[in-house]
Amino acid sequence: MSRAPQIKIPATYMRGGTSKGVFFSLMDLPRACQVAGEARDNMLLRVIGSPDPYGKQTDGMGGATSSTSKTVIVAKSSQADHDVDYLFGQVAIDRPFVDWSGNCGNLTAAVGSFAIMSGLVDTAKIPENGVCTVRIWQQNIGKTIVAQVPIANGEVQETGDFELDGVTFPAAEVPVEFIEPVDPNEVMFPTGNLVDHLEIPNQGTLPATLINAGIPTIFINAQDIGYQGTELQDDINSSPEKLAFFEQIRTAGALQMGLISHPDEAKTRQHTPKVAFVAPASGYIASSGKEVAATDIDINVRALSMGKLHHAMMGTAAVAIACASAIPGTLVNIAAGGGKREAVIFGHPSGTLKVGARAVNQDGQWRVEKAIMSRSARLLMEGRVAIPADSF
Repeated sequence: MSRAPQIKIPATYMRGGTSKGVFFSLMDLPRACQVAGEARDNMLLRVIGSPDPYGKQTDGMGGATSSTSKTVIVAKSSQADHDVDYLFGQVAIDRPFVDWSGNCGNLTAAVGSFAIMSGLVDTAKIPENGVCTVRIWQQNIGKTIVAQVPIANGEVQETGDFELDGVTFPAAEVPVEFIEPVDPNEVMFPTGNLVDHLEIPNQGTLPATLINAGIPTIFINAQDIGYQGTELQDDINSSPEKLAFFEQIRTAGALQMGLISHPDEAKTRQHTPKVAFVAPASGYIASSGKEVAATDIDINVRALSMGKLHHAMMGTAAVAIACASAIPGTLVNIAAGGGKREAVIFGHPSGTLKVGARAVNQDGQWRVEKAIMSRSARLLMEGRVAIPADSF
């Protein structure tokens, strides 16, 4: 019986926002994996431990949730006025599939820190103490992201007193700006409507806001599907029937947004679009036991990622929330109380988050100049990850 030796690849395990993943410098990858394709996908699947019919990813670095089954590849930027290129791969847990169709906003917060630590940022830009501005080109979606990374004594400052609901320990704050999350020559609302009606097979129609900002997202009203907007993970994730219903909504929205041309294609596009449901501010007890009062927030939002209710909020979906809340007439804006606004505090299963967006209406078309949020990031482990040499 032949036995393949293990190979060891330089890698870094990092938390960014409420997610964590395995980070690689592009040039550290095996040569066959330095370009997009089957070899790269197979390598990342083996690193994370997928596909795993047991759903545990025991034989890999994944954490068996959508928030912890993630990979990042960073390289010196090929774009003018940018420091690094950032490529994100969402690894399916139970299927041999890596989804490259969208960004991870949470891990974005760690990209700047990783880039500095890995020597990918010009040392002249890094102060002895202060903030290093890292301009990131997000390759999946072709957008610019700016991370403000705190620096202490010439090194990335990771510890601090910034608390992020959904993360147990405080850390240093990393403000992140998503510049023009929708390009001026792109359409933010793919159908041209602030509110559409989705046809759900055997269920009827649902009002929905379909927006492409941060990540393609389908927003629906909680009350229209029998929810309060204060639900926690177990209220939904424990029910295959409820999850199947949300997948129907996601498929219908993907079709209407033009992201897929046939319902079957939704199975190979799990990362996008996202589905979220909104409700006016109402108090609840978060998963941590923290009490969230109605007066603490403007709106409640719950979102699904990779087929499950997220334990907090995806960073890219938070960008979509910020943009939609800033535009009067969307379901998000209406649930938040209506009117024009530049910031919103929303409640999610783990607590609250404040996000902002600057939206302007030009010639009847809405444009968002930038969306802003604060996250944190921390290096968890660095070294080399081992996989069998015949994995790719």
